[in-house]
Amino acid sequence: MAAVADQLNSVMQKTARLIELCSALQEENHLLKAENQQQKQALVSAKNTHLELDEKIRVLKLAKSIEGTSEKTLDIKQKINDFVREIDKCVTLLKK
Repeated sequence: MAAVADQLNSVMQKTARLIELCSALQEENHLLKAENQQQKQALVSAKNTHLELDEKIRVLKLAKSIEGTSEKTLDIKQKINDFVREIDKCVTLLKK
């Protein structure tokens, strides 16, 4: 009879240990999911930054191609710079 009680006690201890391990794994899983979500958000942010920089490069190349000393060219450059600033403001508002 004592052997049965010992076996039952052993099974109870092992069950308690499995429950503890399960809880620890669930907590780790929760943390990993949160980290994964943060990484996804960082990736989206990096992609947006990349797109913004690509657009700025395109605008700068356009401005460089029309570089000159005439007043008309200076007006065009100013308008392009104004557009870039306005786009930057819009992007900032969209991020909020």
